[in-house]
Amino acid sequence: MTNTFPQNPRPEISPAFDFQGFPRPSSYYSNVPSHPPLKTLLLAVGLFFLTLCTCLAAGTQFAVAYAKNQAVSFDEFGHSFTLFYRHPAALVSGLPFALTLLLILLAHELGHFFACRHHHIHSSYPFFIPAPTLIGTFGAFILLRSPIRTTRALFDVGASGPLVGFVLAVPALIYGVLHAKIVPAIADPSKADVVFGVPLILHFFASILHPGVKASSLLLNPVGRAAWVGLFATSLNLLPAGQLDGGHILRSYSLRAHRVVSFLLPLVLIALGFFQDWPGWYLWAGILFGLRFLRTPPVYDSTPLDANRRWGALIALIVFFLCFMPSPV
Repeated sequence: MTNTFPQNPRPEISPAFDFQGFPRPSSYYSNVPSHPPLKTLLLAVGLFFLTLCTCLAAGTQFAVAYAKNQAVSFDEFGHSFTLFYRHPAALVSGLPFALTLLLILLAHELGHFFACRHHHIHSSYPFFIPAPTLIGTFGAFILLRSPIRTTRALFDVGASGPLVGFVLAVPALIYGVLHAKIVPAIADPSKADVVFGVPLILHFFASILHPGVKASSLLLNPVGRAAWVGLFATSLNLLPAGQLDGGHILRSYSLRAHRVVSFLLPLVLIALGFFQDWPGWYLWAGILFGLRFLRTPPVYDSTPLDANRRWGALIALIVFFLCFMPSPV
């Protein structure tokens, strides 16, 4: 996920100003420091290790549930956090989940980071967000310290993160499906505290690797569950609105379409939350609505995307549909 600070408003220009006589800049690039400040690196490293701790606790509950052929439970979730002071060695079982998830999220953010470096855009290091939740984190993000000045740079920065993260999540998901256990009870809300949704790509691999078995009946191992979280994060980031990655991609393709979709998508998510009975969509509708009040820095070079990037936009759309879940949890 990328995030931008609002830029200073542009000064008003007289209507009589002669734009034809105004010289075009020879370059849209700006000088970028060789690396972000050291203090931001220390902050990024500190947040990474805090997130590793919360993901270890989350991974431990998935490992215990997998070993017992059960869905995750809130009781086990609370117990896993007490292991930090009661029995820290037991948290080792959470490493497969934690390392897999952090690798997917880190690859996602580094995709953004190096795309920014390529286009001479000043950005921060990736910042992880630790959270004592079932999945151990609220994701990660980078901050953009300078504007994105061309449509092609806008596409590259937006698409690089989710596509790189998806490439790493797919092998982990295949491994998780290969080692999944068939436990029909985990799909029954009356018998399981938490029932996870099934993205289209999981249906696809389940039909190949476990013919005749419902994907919802597969108990993924911790690596597969980490891949599931990575795919879920990818789908959220690819929502085509605001300053999300999907919003960057759509805006680089069509500014008008970006405005229309950014207005309509929160309404769609509210309806989805009502019909799918998942309150998380109300939160995301509020986030997207709030993003409308942030000033979006202008793109000075609106050169249309080349053929390769248009194909990349189509691939990003396919990835979104493969990862999206109407009712994630």
